[in-house]
This record gives sequence, structure tokens and C-alpha cells, in this order.
Amino acid sequence: MTKDLTSGSPTRLILTYSVPLLIGNIFQQLYSMADTIIVGKCIGVEALAAVGATGGLSFLIIGFLIGLTSGFAVIAAQKFGAKDIEGLRQSVGTSIILCTVTTIVLTALSLLTAEPLLRLMNTPDDIMVDALKYINVIFIGTVCTVFYNMIACILRALGDSKTPLYFLIVSSVLNIVLDLVFILTFHMGVAGAAWATVISQGVAGGLCLFYTLKKYSILRLTKKDFTYNSALAWKHWQLGLPMALQFSVTAIGVLVLQGALNLFGSTKIAAYTAACKVEQLVTQPAGTFGVTMANYAGQNLGAGRIDRVKEGVKKCSMLTVMFAVAASAILLLFGKPLTGLFVDGKEAEVFASAQVYLTVIAVFLPILNMLFVYRNALQGVGHSFMPFMAGVFELVARTVCAFTLPAVIGFAGICLAGPIAWIAATIPLALAYHSVIKKLE
Repeated sequence: MTKDLTSGSPTRLILTYSVPLLIGNIFQQLYSMADTIIVGKCIGVEALAAVGATGGLSFLIIGFLIGLTSGFAVIAAQKFGAKDIEGLRQSVGTSIILCTVTTIVLTALSLLTAEPLLRLMNTPDDIMVDALKYINVIFIGTVCTVFYNMIACILRALGDSKTPLYFLIVSSVLNIVLDLVFILTFHMGVAGAAWATVISQGVAGGLCLFYTLKKYSILRLTKKDFTYNSALAWKHWQLGLPMALQFSVTAIGVLVLQGALNLFGSTKIAAYTAACKVEQLVTQPAGTFGVTMANYAGQNLGAGRIDRVKEGVKKCSMLTVMFAVAASAILLLFGKPLTGLFVDGKEAEVFASAQVYLTVIAVFLPILNMLFVYRNALQGVGHSFMPFMAGVFELVARTVCAFTLPAVIGFAGICLAGPIAWIAATIPLALAYHSVIKKLE
């Protein structure tokens, strides 16, 4: 069901909206974790490194499209907050048109450029073949990822964070089953893990669409809702494109860093991959509160309640810092056993390198969590330029770190690049948020 975020206690609304979303994000993370665990345990360290070496490249394309769907959904949240149901339907129709065209173009481009980009990133020869097999399948299935995320973002814009969760649980279980079948039974290697992810994501999207059409009459579109309106399309691009580019700019920084990491060899790549999966698991609340603030701020802006936007950001900041401290404690206390989920216990060098990474980032997690709050709150109130520029600042910081720190302090320099990038983005975002709120008030 839909949820009105424009009335009631902000803290209660943020928590009740975030909890299903958090559970859904954790299950979505299981897609990637299941691939990594099964690949690392059942195939080997080199295969794990191959999957990890494609992370930045996948984020470049998939992240762009996810950012696009998130940005488009902000318009839907604003229309819903303003009780403009006809405008909501037109927004959804426009989003479908724009996402379809963009997905087709980017899928073709990504398949053509995958191998040259992997070589440009200094991908080691011993993992190149597997890396290419994995990423090509992921790119072929881009349409499935966009399909699910577009529907999920629209439902969340209406305040429904539960429906996407239910179908993610189903598809996550399916993903694990398919991983085991494709890798252990059919011996498909890393390509099997990729196909499991793609198929499961498609199933999630299909189930979500079926349920949405059956239960949400306000989202049953007619032919007129798909009439192309250049002014409305441009409004979507104004919010969607900066959010998409923000993801891509961040991804370019990750690619540069990956290129520097690849020079350390497949063992360090495997350690970094395993540690990043652990990090992504414990930092899910950060992304969850970010999505919550985007929709909360969007609905309240549509309702003209700037005071509630301000109060919501304050309450959400307190909550997200608490979660960040808890996540830091988990990384410091349980980093080694969590890393052991992905690699064999005999890989001592992998464990040691992974723990270096987890120890470094644990110190900076509160900054990362605040980054999500400020960035998404700005996007929710329709200010997408500074979030985009924050991505540029992240890119610059990561690039400088990639070309300087590893030469001075080795692998630890790779580990510090992310936290330094978070600081470079969070400071201008915080300043921009407070300036925008003052103007809106």
C-alpha cells in the first residue's frame, strides 16, 4: 500500500519506511554475495578475483541506469505528495519510455567496450577470460536490472517499501539455487554465477510488475500516459541525468582505483573483493536511509512542508550515525570470520590484506552514512547539481589517491582512497544542503 510521508512523526515514518527497504537491500546484496561466496569457495581465488575485477565496470553502466530510475522516481514522489494522480501516471509513462531507450543504447555500448576497458584497467592475464565471461552476461541482462529497479523506485516513491522486498526475498533464494545448479551441476564457471544473477533479477521485476498492476489502480497506465511530452521528459532528465552521472562519475573513480589495484596481482584483488563484499553488507543502512530521505524529502516538498524536510534530515542523521558506529564495531570485531565466507581459510595473505581494508574504512563509516543523507535529501527537493558535483569531487580524490598513495604506502593507499573520497564529497554536500534549506524556508 502507499504511504503518505507528509504527516506524522518523522522519526517513526523514517524507521517504518526504512526497515522493509533495509531488509530488501540486504537480500539484494545477497545476489552479489552468493555469487562471490560460491565462486570463491567452489572455483577458486582466481575466479573470485575475476568477478571482483569487473565490479567497477559493472557499476559504471548499471549504476548509471539505477541512478536514472531513482532520479525519475523523484518526480513521481513529488506528484504523489501533491496529490496529482494524473501527473503521477504521466511521470511513470515518461520514465518507461526514457529508460527503455537508454537501456538499449547502453547495453550495446557496454558489450562493445567491455574487453578494451578491462585491458585498460590492467586486468591480469590469468583472470581476463573469466572476467570477460562474467561481465558480458551481466551486461546482456541489464534490461532485467533496470526493469526491477524502475518498478521498485516508483513504488517507493509512493511510500511502499514492502512490495519490492517480498519479491527480492524470492529472487534472492532463487539466485542462490541457480548459482549452485549452474556452477556445481552444469559447470558453467563464473558465467553461471552471472546468469543466476540476471535471471533472478528478471523474476523479481516480473513478479513486482504483476503485483503492481493488480493492486495499484493509480499505476494502471493508459495509452495517453505514454504520449511523449518533451517538457515533462526534460524535467525527468534534469533530475535523472545528474543522479545517473553521479553514479557513473563515482564508478570512473572506482575504475581508476581498480586499475591501480590490479597492478598488485590477483591475490590482492581477491582480498579487496572479499573485503568490499563485507563492507557492502554492513553499510546497507547507509543506502537505505539515503533512499528514504529522497522520497521523504520529495513528498514533503510536493506538500510544501519544508519544515518537515529539515526535521526529517536531522532525525535521519542521528539514526544513520548510530548505525555507522555499529557497523564499524562489526568490521573491527568480526572482519576476519566474515571474510572467511568468501575465501578458503588457508589463504593467509588474502585474509591479512582484507583486514587492512576493513580496519581503515571502519574509522570513516559515519562520514559515508552522512554523505548518503545529504546527497539524497538534496535530490529529493529537486537540487541535483551539487550531488553530481560531489561525485566529481569523489572522482578527483580517488584518482589522486590511486596515482600517489600506493607508491608511498602500498596496498594501504588503495584502502584509504575510498574514505578520502567520502570526505571530499560530504563537506560540500553538507554546506549545499544547509544553503538550500535556508532558501526554501
